[in-house]
Amino acid sequence: MNIIIKQIELIERIDQLIRLQATGTPVELASRLGISRAQTYRIVDIMKDLNAPITYDFTIQSFVYEESVGFKFGFYTKELDATEIRSVSGGNSFERLQCLAAIL
Repeated sequence: MNIIIKQIELIERIDQLIRLQATGTPVELASRLGISRAQTYRIVDIMKDLNAPITYDFTIQSFVYEESVGFKFGFYTKELDATEIRSVSGGNSFERLQCLAAIL
């Protein structure tokens, strides 16, 4: 499997566990993920480099987010607004076609 995809999957899994406040200690998290403790810290550091406000809460023995954040990686479809439609279609001709189609 591609190394980048594996890293992203680990980040997604850690993100999910952090949201549940269920990472456990770094050693437990590493064991759960099947990676070394050092690799666990490297991935958490990468997440911090991506602006994830992660800290470790000693009272619940879990990594936590200091504030509400979201993480999404990948491609997805989105609806285009009228300006974006014009830029993609090359101008007003697309809108004219839509009007013409509505008339017919």
